[in-house]
Amino acid sequence: MTTSTRTIHHGGCPHDCPDTCSMQFEVEDGRLVGVRGNPDHPLTRGGLCVKLRDYEKRHYHPERLLYPHKRVGPKGSAEFARISWDEALDTIAARWQAIIAAHGPQAIAPYSYLGHQGLVHGLNGGDAFFNRMGATVMERTFCGEGAATAWLMTYGPSGGVDPESFRHAKFIVIWACNSVSTNLHHWHVVKDAQKAGAKVVVIDAYRSRTAREADWHIAPRPGTDGALAMALIHVLIADGLVDRDYVERYTQGYDALAARAQARTPEWAEGITGVPAADIRRLAHEYAGTQPAAIRIGVALERHHGGGQTVRAVCCLPALTGAWRHVGGGILAMPVWEHPYDFDAICRPDWIPPGTRAVNNLQLGRLLTGEIPLDPPILSLMCWNSNPVTQAPEGDKIVRGLEREDLFLVVAEHFVTDVARYADILLPAAMGAEMEDIILSWGHNYLTWNAACAEPPGEVLSNREIFRRLAARMGYDEPEFQWSDAECLERFVDWSAPACAGFDLASLRERGFVRLALGTADDRAPHREGNFPTPSGKCEFESSIAAGGNFVAPPFRQMYTDMQGGEPLDAVPDYVPPRESPASNPALAARFPLNIVSPKSHGFLNSCYANMAGKLKGQGEQFLLINAVDAARRGIGDGEAVRVFNERGAFEAVAEISDDVNPGIVVATLGYWRQLNRGTVNVVSSAEFVDMGHAPTFSDNLVEVAKAS
Repeated sequence: MTTSTRTIHHGGCPHDCPDTCSMQFEVEDGRLVGVRGNPDHPLTRGGLCVKLRDYEKRHYHPERLLYPHKRVGPKGSAEFARISWDEALDTIAARWQAIIAAHGPQAIAPYSYLGHQGLVHGLNGGDAFFNRMGATVMERTFCGEGAATAWLMTYGPSGGVDPESFRHAKFIVIWACNSVSTNLHHWHVVKDAQKAGAKVVVIDAYRSRTAREADWHIAPRPGTDGALAMALIHVLIADGLVDRDYVERYTQGYDALAARAQARTPEWAEGITGVPAADIRRLAHEYAGTQPAAIRIGVALERHHGGGQTVRAVCCLPALTGAWRHVGGGILAMPVWEHPYDFDAICRPDWIPPGTRAVNNLQLGRLLTGEIPLDPPILSLMCWNSNPVTQAPEGDKIVRGLEREDLFLVVAEHFVTDVARYADILLPAAMGAEMEDIILSWGHNYLTWNAACAEPPGEVLSNREIFRRLAARMGYDEPEFQWSDAECLERFVDWSAPACAGFDLASLRERGFVRLALGTADDRAPHREGNFPTPSGKCEFESSIAAGGNFVAPPFRQMYTDMQGGEPLDAVPDYVPPRESPASNPALAARFPLNIVSPKSHGFLNSCYANMAGKLKGQGEQFLLINAVDAARRGIGDGEAVRVFNERGAFEAVAEISDDVNPGIVVATLGYWRQLNRGTVNVVSSAEFVDMGHAPTFSDNLVEVAKAS
């Protein structure tokens, strides 16, 4: 007689979320039977979001891809036949070698994102392989690159205010971040501060779940946050609310910023943002006069043409008021800058042949259709950890490109997703509890361990193992392609860094998570006395990089030049209007008068879970929030099917008439699968870049709405 035993293992949520929850996997006879949040983790606190609460069901979903397949029907038909791993790998290697022989390696391109956030199996897991090949380099700028460029220009690679220090703040601004849906565990820290008397202000274009729980919701028109920020700077200076001692000691370029802000009055901003001038003045006075004051910005702040300059303006606020002096004062974007990850070891950029071209993942549709001409064209694409058909802009163009008969598409996936339907070779990929990794965090100061504790079903392989086998087929014999996952983790983190003082890989495995050695959140004020890791050592209101100062080290300056694509940067923050709005583009607005905002869904993680019945039931069918005024003008009733469209495409949704959106604005959340709906929101999104960092303009799009036929 045999008896089964249940064991508990350390895990980490692998999804693209700043929380990076520490989890506990419950395993019985090699099978994942339950998950829960780690009760000992100071941020996870034993709880998981609605996406992860039944994570084991995703591992054993009846539609999970378990074996390699090849396409046997027309592209997009999802008609596949099962094959062996040997046949799959041999086919891929033969096709790639033929393409390289005829056209060169740049006719092949990788495509990945954060469908898995691990250091070994995640975003960058195939970079070394494709760099060794000499393939086209694919920029990945879906979220944060505009904000990161702006942050680096202002503060340098600083993590900012510690996320846990928010509990000490007395005034908290959540700006363009729906924390309840996308940063839940930091929201618990904010709620602790609120219960202790802190005032919580949410700035967002619509009344999100987070805005409903705030003490004050401010709703600027989409793409106008930069005008609001510049007006706040104006009030701080004009009304004598600036901490002059902090500014004189620890900042650079105050006079240039003051000159720029002189004409950016609240009345000027009211006409642009729709926020009353009195509210702007009140916000400036309350923010400056209530310390510690903390700001948490979301990546949505960058998602319009002027997004980079918007983030720069917002970043100036805590230095002007001296909020950095206090524990719990300052601003938070992505504390990943202080994490000791060794991306050179992970990615091997030194293997990229000189002159190799770089293209951008946001413009995949334009690349595949020839709208952006390439020589040679992309003749093969490998996609893993991403579903660009629904996640990238201009989705209809992507589909047209994937339908090309001369495009050899390889996809490693868990399910037959929207992009997997077009694959020539389809590879079954492992899930979280089936592979060893450290999960990258871009929202807190912990390293998170993930154990390989559940047996992979069928013939699924981890991403890293897939690339190991492909490297062998392609004849790449470098040591990196022989390393085990454990050997990778020994090299992918700089364990000698000061941030790793007091622990190592072995102790991380034992404990499941460790806080970086950055001091405690209860006494940490990282920029109390300046110490900004910028070229000047100060907070730079006037960017020395943009100004081309001779004292800027060439590698440091080159980093910004590369991120911007060589275009000049304005040295001082200012308001840059969106490309598509009634004010900035009245001719386009005459045809498409509504601004559409496309935030993350509450029930999905990007497009993960959008094929699962339980998550769909909780999230609801694809919907469009629309104000009663706009609905009445179009004869649309609550619950009616509507068509949302512009020149780029159209999708259908169910109208939800709501005062959560102001007139002139509609909201449709991201993540629904195209094959299960009539289009998805990104078919109307533009693939144009914002002003910095090649970031996306997901919130800079005009549409019209009509009843669906």
